[in-house]
Amino acid sequence: MLEVEGLRRHFAGGRVLGRGQAVRACDGVSFRLGRGQALVLAGESGSGKSTVARLLLGLIRADSGRVVFEGADALSGGGAMAALRRRCQMVQQDPYDSINPQMKVFDIVAEPLRLHGTGGYRRRVLEALSEVRLEPAGEVAEKHPHSLSGGQRQRVVLARALAPEPSLIIADEPVSMLDVSVRAEILGLMDQLRRGRNIAFLYITHDLATARFFGDRIALMYKGRIVESGPIGQVLSSPEHPYTKALVSAVPRPDPARRLEGPRIPILDGGPSPGGCAFRGRCPEETGACSAEPRLEGRPGGRRVACFAV
Repeated sequence: MLEVEGLRRHFAGGRVLGRGQAVRACDGVSFRLGRGQALVLAGESGSGKSTVARLLLGLIRADSGRVVFEGADALSGGGAMAALRRRCQMVQQDPYDSINPQMKVFDIVAEPLRLHGTGGYRRRVLEALSEVRLEPAGEVAEKHPHSLSGGQRQRVVLARALAPEPSLIIADEPVSMLDVSVRAEILGLMDQLRRGRNIAFLYITHDLATARFFGDRIALMYKGRIVESGPIGQVLSSPEHPYTKALVSAVPRPDPARRLEGPRIPILDGGPSPGGCAFRGRCPEETGACSAEPRLEGRPGGRRVACFAV
């Protein structure tokens, strides 16, 4: 359903990096996502995850690459991006800033239907509110956001995304600002909607614990590049790239007695990569071959890894 090929966006450097340097926020990202699947895009802050989401929706312009959605290249012009935006919706990270506090819940959820010219949207708004378990839907629809909790607000954001009946939802850190118990509720709800309505999800997160719960496949990003991808159970159980190994080793175990078991794999403070592998200078397994840029190579079991040490 979604095929991304060589997506690239560089930003000009400023005072900190120097005006001659460019920030490679998205540097040749490629992946595929099938209908009803959940792909997790994970990595530390600043790895380029949210930039990928904005590029997919045309919120910022790509330097190069292709975004083929349901058979049409959304970056080619001619109304293809408008078609993508009707079939692809987004759930943002902050449920307090992503909805207008002056609008009623009904108008918030109905807004994408109005923008896309969908008639008779009252029934669809109430259905969407019921789908995210905001009941009674008619009563909730007349409320303003200030009267709702953070979890309820995020359900409103999810209802707004569901209202146009999309085939793809991009969820950018959708539970990171919620309490732990509410996170589980929202993730469980998203998973039920995905399976019940066959909606594909691109789930962006830095939290590998929630990634394991929600995703089918995972792609780990570092400095704008995907360094490892594959079935989520395989990647998180036996990571191959040194960066993935370090991230997995930092995840606490849910059992308090075993919380810090296992060796912690450090990420070295080697400063910016002087060229070649993006992880060079911070990698504990660096070799002389790392002065060249590794390609994302196929591995057994559907894995792909960009590392000379594998």
